[in-house]
Amino acid sequence: MDFRGKKYERGSNWSDPEVVELLQLWADESVQLELESCLRNQHVFNRIAEVLREKGIHRTGDQCREKIKKMKLEYRRIKDNSKAPRGGRTWKFYDVMDRVLNSRPALAYGPMGGGLMAGQVLPGGVMDGYHHQFAAPILPFGHSQHPELMEIKCEEVNSDEHCLSPEPPAAVSYQQGCPEEHEIERAFLERAQNDSPISRVEIPIETSVSPSGFSEPSMANSSRMQNAVPRPGFSTLHRLRKKRKSQRVKDPLDELLLKTLTSQRAMEERFLQMEERRFQRDLDVEERRMQLEQRRFELEREHEFRMFSVFAQMLSILKRSHGGASPSLAMPPGLDFSQTLSELTGRVGRGDERWPRAGGLAVSRGDMCGFCPPEEFRRSPYLSARGNVANIFRGSDEEGYKAYHADKYDEDTNPNGIINFGTSENKLCFDLMSKRLTQADMNLMEPLLLQYPDWKGHMFLREEVARFLTYYCKAPAPLKAENVIVLNGCGSLFSALATVLCDPGEAVLIATPFYGGITQSVFLYGNVKLVYAYLDSKITGTSTRPFQLTVEKLEKALQDAQAEGVTVRALILLNPQNPLGDIYSLSELRDYLEFAKRHELHVIVDEIYMLSVFDESATFHSVLGMDRLPDPQRTHVMWGISKDFAVSGIRFGTLYTENQDVANAVASLCYFHGVCGPVQHKVAQLLRDREWINQVYLRANHARLKAAHTYVTDELKTLGVPFLNRNAGFFVWIDFRKYLRTGTFEEEMLLWRRFLDNKVLLSCGKAFECSEPGWFRIIFADKTHRLQLGMQRIRKVLEEREQEILSEEKEQPCQSDQDGKADSTDEVIFVSHHQESPCAGNSNLSDLIGLLQQQMRSSDWLQKNTAEQLA
Repeated sequence: MDFRGKKYERGSNWSDPEVVELLQLWADESVQLELESCLRNQHVFNRIAEVLREKGIHRTGDQCREKIKKMKLEYRRIKDNSKAPRGGRTWKFYDVMDRVLNSRPALAYGPMGGGLMAGQVLPGGVMDGYHHQFAAPILPFGHSQHPELMEIKCEEVNSDEHCLSPEPPAAVSYQQGCPEEHEIERAFLERAQNDSPISRVEIPIETSVSPSGFSEPSMANSSRMQNAVPRPGFSTLHRLRKKRKSQRVKDPLDELLLKTLTSQRAMEERFLQMEERRFQRDLDVEERRMQLEQRRFELEREHEFRMFSVFAQMLSILKRSHGGASPSLAMPPGLDFSQTLSELTGRVGRGDERWPRAGGLAVSRGDMCGFCPPEEFRRSPYLSARGNVANIFRGSDEEGYKAYHADKYDEDTNPNGIINFGTSENKLCFDLMSKRLTQADMNLMEPLLLQYPDWKGHMFLREEVARFLTYYCKAPAPLKAENVIVLNGCGSLFSALATVLCDPGEAVLIATPFYGGITQSVFLYGNVKLVYAYLDSKITGTSTRPFQLTVEKLEKALQDAQAEGVTVRALILLNPQNPLGDIYSLSELRDYLEFAKRHELHVIVDEIYMLSVFDESATFHSVLGMDRLPDPQRTHVMWGISKDFAVSGIRFGTLYTENQDVANAVASLCYFHGVCGPVQHKVAQLLRDREWINQVYLRANHARLKAAHTYVTDELKTLGVPFLNRNAGFFVWIDFRKYLRTGTFEEEMLLWRRFLDNKVLLSCGKAFECSEPGWFRIIFADKTHRLQLGMQRIRKVLEEREQEILSEEKEQPCQSDQDGKADSTDEVIFVSHHQESPCAGNSNLSDLIGLLQQQMRSSDWLQKNTAEQLA
């Protein structure tokens, strides 16, 4: 077979019999159905071409498709001309196209003798000239469809495709020049003289017999006729096109496109505004970073100056001592200078003798009167001795909490109120918890929930708590529901455990600083004292970080208590630790438990912040997750939903203990500390929804805690305030000692009240029994706008306080009794270096050596300035 060029590929030369056969195949209902149902219709026209070839008409599928496309365009051109009367539509194929495209009944063509079976479609003059007998086609298509669904899909033909050359068809004759045909030609010419678009259609002016035996119109003659005949329908068509163009503006698609473009432009403008704000925010962050770096540089320079100043004073004293100066200024006897130099780079430092060392025995708040002024201590005749103690048992936390509730900050109603950074609450997830607690599964009211429960708690809740702790504490074996006890908060658990484990006058061992509410919980009900193992910010002995709890400190505190005749029954561990934020490692936990086992002490482990570890770099280890407990009968673990689920107003706490005697004794006190039935149901439903907890709540909670912690710590860095950098809980332990005139708790209370007067509530170190004045706890789990305003108020107080201290130091430049500062480690940031060098006239060598030791420990100057670097 040979291939033709583009002219024959486009299929422009069709004889009338060929068009009739093409229309007969294309108008079939099955063909229309398949054309309507497929996206690509090339295969349909290929099969039409195959049927035509069987009839002796050699056309390709592309030619068939192009011809149908042209005929549809011609049909629409005639129909759209509103001026053409119905009878003027005399295009020979108009009625066929109209029936198919306007869902008219399909037509079936019969033999030439029978004519049209469903009505005469083609003009009689044309049909009478056909002597070829057309048989009814048997098409290879599927079932037919209603004519209303018929539509054709025409596509442009790729010029690279080729068509088959026609083969000689069967003998078909066509008589040209019959009278009927000449009459049709004259009618066409007469109508062309009128205002009719019919003059633009194909008119068979002159025909010739093709080599294949079919007659085709002479395209040259047709073109000459079209050029000769005037085109009166052009003006009408032009007006029609203008009318359509004017109507396009009102098209709904145009309106939709206009709205889309407008929306896109608005989005682009919004994006540009966001980019500008982001750029400005980056500039602000970079500016703050530069300020921070400048502050670091200034602090390092000041630190170096102080060290060299102290070292110069030491050399001056040694020189005077060697030259016969006063013996009081000589080197202390027995002091080896090489040993002193080794101590300068070591971690051993002198302790603060002004404050109690680790192991000091705490006196009850009733004896100390807490923070209650002595003039306010009056015995009430209406109360017992224990009632009088409870009446005056208050401290700064109670005073500040009362002031806060009397003058709460509200963005709308009370913008000048007190911002609470002192109460450990998570205020970041109210939206998540309120939505979850108001869902349909939470609202259940059954008779069981309105009756007295088992005092340990409903069994369905205890079973859910056991499964919850097994999963999140990573217990090696499933925990048992019979070991679970439910009370209204962990404070009630501390009271109940202290009552059942200790007799009145006995004590519980705990490391300071710690959450001050424990003192009230264990003392008011059970008259149980606390023995303090004091921790300090200095890195001494086996300590590797500030305020580190070690077994040696526990041993020392226990021995001191026993020497004073106090019986210690239990040890309290807070993990994560409040207010430090420390997370104990598995080895540390095992050491503490082994220590308790040696001395037959119960261990009360409070893990209420176990799900509030918001940084992936920190890993929490629960006591319940240990493979083997040293003394399981004396190990009791507490947890509650107040902190981890940001619902401190729902009082719920749980105790897990394998000691049934302890469990039954605590359960007898649950009569006073029970949880109501509807709340037990809500908590059980909450703990059961593991997917929501993991996928929704914990992810959002940890991200929000981390962002708030980052904001507060960045502000503290800008201020140059030291703090402990931890990744658990809601709090930051801050060192404000450089803002105290003297290192006393009285000065700490003055600074605390200064904050409160400026409408921001913090917690001072005395409320946590800290051994060093000047440490404060700040809660960062709050909304951004409150954090920003609260930090502005804190900044204002600190700047005013610093100016006051500087003005006083100018008046007395050689007097300074500031306490030592925290050691610098990777976890203590921006350790303050505000202590001035003592005057040489009233300082001895040992004081200068101690000061130089502290100055070198409080920075990384030695690491940055090694002998190799100096060389």
